[in-house]
Amino acid sequence: MKIVKDGWPLIIGPLVVAGVAGGLIAAFGHPRAAAGVASVFVVLGAFMIYFFRDPERTVPADPNALVAGADGLIRQVEIIQEQRFLNVETVRVSIFLSPFDVHVNRTPMGGTVKHLSYTPGWHLLTMQNASSDRNEHSSILVEGTDTRCLVKQIVGPIVRRVVYWLDMDQSLAKGDRIGMMKFGSRLDMYFPAADVRVVVKKGDRVRAGETVVAMLKKGGAS
Repeated sequence: MKIVKDGWPLIIGPLVVAGVAGGLIAAFGHPRAAAGVASVFVVLGAFMIYFFRDPERTVPADPNALVAGADGLIRQVEIIQEQRFLNVETVRVSIFLSPFDVHVNRTPMGGTVKHLSYTPGWHLLTMQNASSDRNEHSSILVEGTDTRCLVKQIVGPIVRRVVYWLDMDQSLAKGDRIGMMKFGSRLDMYFPAADVRVVVKKGDRVRAGETVVAMLKKGGAS
């Protein structure tokens, strides 16, 4: 299993603490306490390995298919006016991630990166719709041949950091890795409503880069 390189400090740290703290406590004659403390940090390190996993995915070959940007549960599918980047009526597909989902994000479509930004803000529970605009988040705009897509990585209320691994004008293929939710727990995808037909609904489980969430209404590479 591939591990995201950004996760290694959070994996190695607890294991080092387990060894050092366990050794010091044992040296003072408390072997059972030492084993208990070491076990806690070993379990934490093991969870970090699990959290920062980065499995390969099979991207659908259909050029009209648009895929999920994150693993998780479809929280909402709604029509809204996106006025900052797309400036059209859009379909917003919101994905909620649990701590046990893969947190590496992928682009829903191929195209060129036309905007990258990080916006400071609140730390509402990401189950609330207001979190999409008010919470700290990154914004990634990808323009393809036949449509565009805005992706928002949204932080949660506890440990929160989202990162993208992209540059302006970078070319992407559908399903390419674009970043990670480092304990962030919501990803929103915006598609122009006139361009797509959504094929998922609230409550569906999806996998980043693999599950089709929408289809282009007209032919063209995605």
